[in-house]
Amino acid sequence: MIRLFLRAVDLVSRTAAILAGVMLIAAMLVICEMIFLRYVFRAPTIWQTDFVVFSATAAMFLGAPYVLQTKGHVGVDVIEIALPPGPRRALGILGALLGLLFAVLMTIASAMFFHEAYVNEWRTSTVAAITLWIPLLPLPVSFALLSLQYVAELVRRLCGVDQAQGHA
Repeated sequence: MIRLFLRAVDLVSRTAAILAGVMLIAAMLVICEMIFLRYVFRAPTIWQTDFVVFSATAAMFLGAPYVLQTKGHVGVDVIEIALPPGPRRALGILGALLGLLFAVLMTIASAMFFHEAYVNEWRTSTVAAITLWIPLLPLPVSFALLSLQYVAELVRRLCGVDQAQGHA
């Protein structure tokens, strides 16, 4: 059951990372289109800047659970390496608990912000006046996925499950 849970969480994180990659590619293509319109045709760009900013930001947040899963984040591990296995494990569990606490609090805060934007029909202050709940939606989703990945990280650390192998 634990292995199934870990595989499911990892699959969701990989799927979110693929979506993040697609969003970054879309942002890059829109930037190219925006440059082409501005400098070749001298045409105004209205929605492009908002799209690029919001999609790149969403991609960063949606990619966070996969970065945690693959241990791709930048970290200073001098103290961790110097510790014997027991305290190193305890430090890893403490770090995962603090990360989970942060992710859960950010899930709640961003969900509240998203809800306010949705209920009050907030719009961006740009010319495009995009409905703000749309670009805000990735925030609570991303932090919820990050929370889930932290739970998987804790399960791995507490149960001694090897992430690469998917078994104890």
